[in-house]
Amino acid sequence: MDLRQLRYFVTVAETEHVGQAAEQLHISQSPLSRRIAELEKHLGLTLFERSQQRIRLTADGRVFRTEARALLQHAERLESLGQRLGRGEAGGLCLGYVAHALHADVLPRALRELRQDRSEVHVALYNLSATEQLEGLRQRSLDLALVDAPPAADDPVLNSTLVLHDPLVLALPAQHPLARPDEITPDDLDGQAWIRVGDTGSSDTSGDLLTSCVEAGFTPDIRMTAPEPLAALGLVASGLGMALIQRSMLRGTPAEVVLRDLPWYTSSVRLWGAWHHVDLRPLVTEFRHLLLDTLTRE
Repeated sequence: MDLRQLRYFVTVAETEHVGQAAEQLHISQSPLSRRIAELEKHLGLTLFERSQQRIRLTADGRVFRTEARALLQHAERLESLGQRLGRGEAGGLCLGYVAHALHADVLPRALRELRQDRSEVHVALYNLSATEQLEGLRQRSLDLALVDAPPAADDPVLNSTLVLHDPLVLALPAQHPLARPDEITPDDLDGQAWIRVGDTGSSDTSGDLLTSCVEAGFTPDIRMTAPEPLAALGLVASGLGMALIQRSMLRGTPAEVVLRDLPWYTSSVRLWGAWHHVDLRPLVTEFRHLLLDTLTRE
């Protein structure tokens, strides 16, 4: 099994159509079908269900696709690292992050500091889930991870530290009646139209949002989900509901949105920096210290 064979498989798996996959790969259908059949024979596994109309991934095929994608992504990062080493770029940095590491200016701030003294360093950024990032650290394809779920405290390989604790505030349309009072109570929010933010990094996001609100004393009427905080602010500005937004988003708030503190609502956006416990390159250690020092000064 080689990487080309895996790329063929992933392309066919994504299109579920040998003809379309062959066009994307710039090869003819016959050799592509033959390579997929060879892969199945090598594995002793049926990856696709075939019919006259189309092919579909089997349940085992879907599991294999997930792992194949991860391996190909790792290979891409490894190739990039090798090329940078070949150019004498001190290896560069491969950094993983979740979206709110950008929203809260954690990662951009550290990169600005790095550029002041090390402008020649090449930085590759990868927007990945916490699970993918931690695996990348273990495989040494990532140098540092900024995650919304840290590794276990007793993880034998990975270390981590909390780098962001960003309180959530209430974002309201400027014309909403609750934009005016000095204090908002849980009863005021009960039954109000709500926009859930899909990626805030809060320990109380997704299905837990409803639970955390009920525990705080109100039940939100969740009307829609925004993919990230800036999109949620746009929806709030349009009068479509209210949302919980991290305090660091204050600088990006539209004029049509009012932000209100909720002292009795204690959820927050959290972010951890994680790294392999063995540093192979001084540059990685240097950037980690720079990141933590920058946050300490803030």
